[in-house]
Amino acid sequence: MKSRIPVVLLACGSFNPITNMHLRLFEVARDHLHQTGMYQVVQGIISPVNDNYRKKDLAAARHRVAMVRLALQTSDWIRVDPWESEQAQWMETVKVLRHHHSELLSSWSQTEGPDHSGSVSLERAAVPELKLLCGADVLKTFQTPNLWKDEHIQEIVEKFGIVCVGRVGHDAKGYISASPILQRYQHNIHLAREPVPNEISATYIRKALGQGQSVKYLLPDAVITYIKHHNLYARDSSWKGESTQHNAGERKAPRAMPETSHSSKGEAC
Repeated sequence: MKSRIPVVLLACGSFNPITNMHLRLFEVARDHLHQTGMYQVVQGIISPVNDNYRKKDLAAARHRVAMVRLALQTSDWIRVDPWESEQAQWMETVKVLRHHHSELLSSWSQTEGPDHSGSVSLERAAVPELKLLCGADVLKTFQTPNLWKDEHIQEIVEKFGIVCVGRVGHDAKGYISASPILQRYQHNIHLAREPVPNEISATYIRKALGQGQSVKYLLPDAVITYIKHHNLYARDSSWKGESTQHNAGERKAPRAMPETSHSSKGEAC
């Protein structure tokens, strides 16, 4: 039987804060790839955006990374990676993909090690493929003028690939058909259907918290406890002073997972 191709899923976004639907995104994508019979998802990575993304109401990266880490306490295959959030400046999605791809190659190389036996190994483990995980709305943003660079879109779909989870009100297949680049590499775009559509967004979560409303069962309990302990997203909280909210001097594209449950942030979000 032909062995399956190992895959690592990478989701970039604000995660401001992380919600249960962000986590569901990974589960849906993994199920879809496994059902193709071609892939084996070996890891998921969540990469919170840098503070210099300058999004309105963006909590400090240290808080967002900490909340993701708490949310993943019950996951045995998804992890948070702070690299992007720790850089001196905001990073475009393709640069984050390049970094993690390099890390995968380095890790694989160290695991394999040199073969001094003189024989050819037929069982060498395949290098995991790195794929961008996002919502269907991100495919739509690829059509927005001056938002994404065409060469970045091409590199993402040609070199890495995308696993896109459907969202209510979005026509992923239509977005692909409308884009020459996406159409050319549609074989490397995997469309997964969310069997239980849910439009809960981090924007709604922040609004509810600011109004003193309950968000229980929308976020992991550990994340809710953290938010309360650090007084995040409350109307009278001081967390805003910890985030970077200057006027951006350049246009930024969405990054891989906006604020919504399934979406992503294109070149930033």
